[in-house]
Amino acid sequence: MKTTIFKSVITVLVALLSLNAFAYDVEIDGIYYSIVTKAKIAEVTSGDNKYTGEVTIPASILHDGVAYPVVSIADLAFYDCIGLTSVTIPNSVTSIRLEAFCGCSNLKSVTIPSSVTAIGSKTFYNCRNLKSVTIPNSVTSIGNSAFRGCSSLTSVTIPSSVTSIGEQAFFVCSGLTSVTIPSSVTSIGRSAFAYCSGLTSVTIPSGVTSIGGYTFSGCI
Repeated sequence: MKTTIFKSVITVLVALLSLNAFAYDVEIDGIYYSIVTKAKIAEVTSGDNKYTGEVTIPASILHDGVAYPVVSIADLAFYDCIGLTSVTIPNSVTSIRLEAFCGCSNLKSVTIPSSVTAIGSKTFYNCRNLKSVTIPNSVTSIGNSAFRGCSSLTSVTIPSSVTSIGEQAFFVCSGLTSVTIPSSVTSIGRSAFAYCSGLTSVTIPSGVTSIGGYTFSGCI
């Protein structure tokens, strides 16, 4: 009896997950959006099809005669979109959420606007062809594993607005050769630059009060 009930519960959960797998409200020009009608805002999310090629996110969309500013990129919005090559994000976006571009192995360029204040955990995890990224002065934190596995990343500019670098933020970024950490940073997370095998120089400011374990492990 208990086994039958358990199987029934699992079946219901699977069905619910399937129904919510692509929880978007509208598709416009190949981009999927969730809309918060009360706040009159929209966020980019995942949909029925994977994103491919060059994607330019608009600052606002028109739906049912109402204009909605695009203010965020949802969790997993571009997850594992291996055909995606570039993304342009408008200044209306203030939040790029967890794993937004995780697994986009052919993503080569991305423009992060100055409206974004934080780069979330695993945002660009395993974007193996991402070669360079400029982090705007508005960003105050770089999340855990934000650029982990970006092995083609050769340069990164960390602005003076950043105060913390998360755990494994640049883990296995083997193409990275040098890093200058601004004086605003006070903490560098565990394994932040571990296995950055091409790293030859690092400048650490006097304001840093904590460096996590294994931060430069494997930097041969």
